[in-house]
Amino acid sequence: MKSREQEYKEIFIAEALEYFDALNRHISTLEKQPDDEQTLAEIFRLLHNMKANSKAIGYLQISDVSHKLETAFSLIRNKELAFSDEVVTVLFDGIDLLGELITNIDSNQEAEPDPVLLRNLDIIVENLSDSAIELAKVQKYNTSKNLSLSDLVYIQIKKLDHLMNLVGELMIDRDRILSISKDMGNEELKTVSSHLYRITEDLQYSVMDARLVNIGSLFNKFPRIVRDIAAAEKKEVDLALIGQNIQIDRNILQIMTDSLLHLVRNAVTHGLETPAEREKKGKPRIGQLTLSAKSDRENVLIELADDGKGMDFKLIKRTAVERHLVTADAAEALTETEVLSFLFEPGFSTAKEVTEFSGRGVGLDVVKNAIDSIGGRLMVKSEKGKGTTFTMQLPTSIAVKGALLFEVDEIFYAIPLIHTEQVIALDKDELHEVGDVMIADLKGEAITVVYLHELLNTDEAEMRLGDKNRLKGQVQNIVVVSYNNRKLGLIVDKLYRQQDIVVKPMSKPLDRIDLYGGVTLLGTGKVCLVLDVPATTRYFMNKRQAQEHA
Repeated sequence: MKSREQEYKEIFIAEALEYFDALNRHISTLEKQPDDEQTLAEIFRLLHNMKANSKAIGYLQISDVSHKLETAFSLIRNKELAFSDEVVTVLFDGIDLLGELITNIDSNQEAEPDPVLLRNLDIIVENLSDSAIELAKVQKYNTSKNLSLSDLVYIQIKKLDHLMNLVGELMIDRDRILSISKDMGNEELKTVSSHLYRITEDLQYSVMDARLVNIGSLFNKFPRIVRDIAAAEKKEVDLALIGQNIQIDRNILQIMTDSLLHLVRNAVTHGLETPAEREKKGKPRIGQLTLSAKSDRENVLIELADDGKGMDFKLIKRTAVERHLVTADAAEALTETEVLSFLFEPGFSTAKEVTEFSGRGVGLDVVKNAIDSIGGRLMVKSEKGKGTTFTMQLPTSIAVKGALLFEVDEIFYAIPLIHTEQVIALDKDELHEVGDVMIADLKGEAITVVYLHELLNTDEAEMRLGDKNRLKGQVQNIVVVSYNNRKLGLIVDKLYRQQDIVVKPMSKPLDRIDLYGGVTLLGTGKVCLVLDVPATTRYFMNKRQAQEHA
């Protein structure tokens, strides 16, 4: 395994060599068209980036030469330095020196810059007013240089997406071949299919690995953002970043960008108090915001915590009752976790007035939908006066998902593991009929339970979600799923195993059925429906509300 430092170094070299080639191209254009503003601006940009990148990774010599060249081109742009033949020669030599320094990082040789060349660069930069600059002649060392190509290539994400889809197809066929080889009992076929299994697994992980990026590429944009929002809100905020080295699929990070921005904005605008308010409460003047990432088995957890005023549970309950999301009696019995789940209802807001950022709840449904779309989970915890923490549980890959397989009415289903809390077997007598639903007591937590067959297949007029008599057998297999701070137990007929599945979208017109997130093919060749847990939970809640109103 390569160290993270080695990876950074390789990426820097590949990018620096690209910059070097581009600089040579642009300076040649400039020699023919000295007044080309666009080319000048591009050279300046490349040198500025080279200076910043090399300084960040600790290559100070490259940073120093880039800085001198950047200054020279800045003077040329501002018409303070003429682009004369002598100046052109020195700048070409300076760019050649950059190429030499970059190439020598890789070969572990120390390149000693020509002191006469560095002096010429200093003369150009410092003697602005002197029209007759005396430049020393430099022995050109670059004419016999060998051409070299970088070991790294940049790949468009859509090419990797296509490759991932092909790997997905291959995995489905691989499982099918494995199943056939077991049924036939042919030893040679078994050997070949087990080898195929290993190769496809390696291929899958290699493609997934190629798509990974450091979460820091997103996190490192936030110090500036937080500073700007805090300044606009007249607040003082200290942002701590943790876990920038954690890696995640680039597509997932792309989808999460707006959601994270929204949560950070909300935290500064509504979560953290002004310095004066904080002092009154005995808190430090400076509000603390922590953005952290960590790996959790197959998932990545991104957490945003503030030490602000926390959520006003009474206000959320009152708003939920006013919006007819819950009755006043039922609202009183709700746990804090259940109360917080209202924040994710579409358009839910406790704000007195609608401003640009509005209430703490505005837009949280949008954030939740973005996370749902990639098969992730959004959770929130809050303590009044102490602060709020949002946790996003995200898969490391979109295409391949860990799932639990089961059967209802001889139809195979899969539920993504990211939404699966636990699997339990309960005796029918341990289920209690309360109102129009069944309730199970799991370690002191009352969880609503529903027979999946009843939910998916029964007419509304005949539906009796709380009727135990409709259950088959005495022992019930229950899959406890979690969504939007709520848990729901799904009774299934038979439980199978956990396995990685490749989810394929449903074809038209079936793609309009919300309950299913797609399909996958099992090794036996059977089609397996992938349940969309968010949609199933919403569907159940809507059925209950319809029954209550009836």
